[in-house]
Amino acid sequence: MIHVGVNGYGTIGKRVADAVDMMPDMELTGVSKASPNHTADAAADRGYDIYVPEERHDRWADTEMTVTGDVHELIEISDIVADTTPPGMGAEYRPIYEEHDTPALFQGGESADAVEASFTARANYSEATNKDYVRIVSCNTTGLNRMFAPLHEEYGVERASITLVRCRGEHAVTSADPMTIPSYHGPDAREVIPDMGPITTMGMKTPSVRHHFHGINVTLGAEPTAAEVRDLLASESRIHVIDDDLGIDSGWELQEFALDRGRDRMNLYENQIFEDSITMDGTQLHLFQCIHRESDVVPESIDAIRAMLADADAVESIELTNEVMGIGDI
Repeated sequence: MIHVGVNGYGTIGKRVADAVDMMPDMELTGVSKASPNHTADAAADRGYDIYVPEERHDRWADTEMTVTGDVHELIEISDIVADTTPPGMGAEYRPIYEEHDTPALFQGGESADAVEASFTARANYSEATNKDYVRIVSCNTTGLNRMFAPLHEEYGVERASITLVRCRGEHAVTSADPMTIPSYHGPDAREVIPDMGPITTMGMKTPSVRHHFHGINVTLGAEPTAAEVRDLLASESRIHVIDDDLGIDSGWELQEFALDRGRDRMNLYENQIFEDSITMDGTQLHLFQCIHRESDVVPESIDAIRAMLADADAVESIELTNEVMGIGDI
């Protein structure tokens, strides 16, 4: 049994905690929370032990919420910590993990320089084996790597140009983010699959929630038909090719799609690729895909934990994670 602590109980952390709690080979030792708000109350309702940074204990003194202990105690009793703190805080916590001799898994907000490997289960599972510090690349880069891996294996990815339209909750404007090119997603994708050709990514933010859209243009090393590419991508367990007949063309409809299929928190762990967009022009592949920003990194986190502790090989881990979380059942 792997004892997993989750440091940070926000948008990603609560989903990782839920996934850990579901796994038959894992036990959630607890979660950390800085403030005694409704999210902390929800964690308590789920039966999760709550640990608090030492300097924040005074915030909890006048509440009825139970604090199990200090974050250092959570780290000490865990075999591994899934660090889902805000970007940049993971690097600040790394010396504490080292002090307790506890491996840590970080999220994409941390720099590649802060870890020993960057991870996407489908693309480079074995790179995380016996590593103490690994990061899951961002939700967008995770989605790109899931798509790139089978394409590169089957045809070769010689070059790619990606436009990422990223959701933002604030301000009713669209803006470049970042203004410089490429955005970090292309270089991060090649951190995971280094033998691909150049990947140029351009990022924009637009006023929407939960779902990112990708406009994909890939130069392949072969000339498959659109139907062959469609079948290849559809065979991947963490890619869902959306049937044209469903009439889905927006993130809003994907939220309803997830709710109608009983997905907790509207989670869509799989890439959502729009079938009718898959087009081949010689070696040029074009398609649209949608990424649920809050959940696609969650199964990757579960697999990375097993990889880091050498607890299962890639096929075993991915199959178990998918089965327990219902991935691929939509």
